[in-house]
Amino acid sequence: MITSIQGLLVESTPLHAVLELNGLGYEVHVPVTTAEKLPSPGVKVKLHTHVIYREDAQTLYGFTTVAERDFFRLLIDNVTGVGPKGALGIMSRLSLPSLESAIRAGDIGSLSKVPGIGKKTAERLVVELRSKLGAAATSSADLGTAESPSAAPAASSAHADAVAALVALGYKGADADQAVRQAALALGAKATTEALIKKALA
Repeated sequence: MITSIQGLLVESTPLHAVLELNGLGYEVHVPVTTAEKLPSPGVKVKLHTHVIYREDAQTLYGFTTVAERDFFRLLIDNVTGVGPKGALGIMSRLSLPSLESAIRAGDIGSLSKVPGIGKKTAERLVVELRSKLGAAATSSADLGTAESPSAAPAASSAHADAVAALVALGYKGADADQAVRQAALALGAKATTEALIKKALA
């Protein structure tokens, strides 16, 4: 099992990245939430991966953190009707903190508004994952840089709180999440909830 890959980023699109390692180019399928964190081509990066083997293909999926990779595995292993493509779609629409927050709260309304999910899938996400989310909340490593055990939960909490604040102001869930993701990219992982909200509204 290939659990990670580190190499030179040769190319990236919203759903794919190509990493060159030892003269070989590896195509990695990524969600939008991972693609937007990638640097410009020519920089060395590390992605945490999951490989799916089939008779006619071997497909590599990559994520910036272990927690995102593990959540992807939870989706495809536990949610009926959600395969790798659907899981990437779900994780492309909302960040992991927002997804986990909605699932733990049983917020089917917010989840079902995300394009590609729908009410039935949202219900399955809540029913089949709520009790398993603790398994996905492992330590994270943003592009291969280790964080302290408390850093990821703190960042997730600030992100989720900022999204909730924007939703309260009238933003749609997916739009609020995207605005906060962009703010987090600009401010860094240690940004406070207040800072994220101000940047997202700027």
